[in-house]
Amino acid sequence: MGLTPAQMDAKLDAHFGFEAADDVEGVLATLARDVEHDIVGWPAGPARSHADIRAFYEALFADLADGKVTSTRRLHGDNFMVDDSVWRGTAPGRPFGIEGKGRPLEFRLLHVLEFDDSGDISRENVWIDLAAIQAQLG
Repeated sequence: MGLTPAQMDAKLDAHFGFEAADDVEGVLATLARDVEHDIVGWPAGPARSHADIRAFYEALFADLADGKVTSTRRLHGDNFMVDDSVWRGTAPGRPFGIEGKGRPLEFRLLHVLEFDDSGDISRENVWIDLAAIQAQLG
């Protein structure tokens, strides 16, 4: 039986909430054990273990701060969703290899997510507007 749009929304909202709180354990709790975590353009490529995903989030949380994700549109299908959103916060570190110097930052994100039957995220594919990041920080 498939998940409802409300169930998928609740899981992603929890995921975003844990990210906003820099809570790596919380983020990992929203992901399936056999998740594929694919941040397009991330040098290490897709991660398939919670240990590798933990390392990604620890680096991300050092580079970005006070972040808030606002979803602008969500499309739902059979155990999948697409979320178009905007991230706003500051860049104290080197997000995506660019010196942030604590400056404000805003960029679009596109998430393509798949969910397993228990409601956990089994695939997270994220597309980041790197051109916007480069324009603001480069």
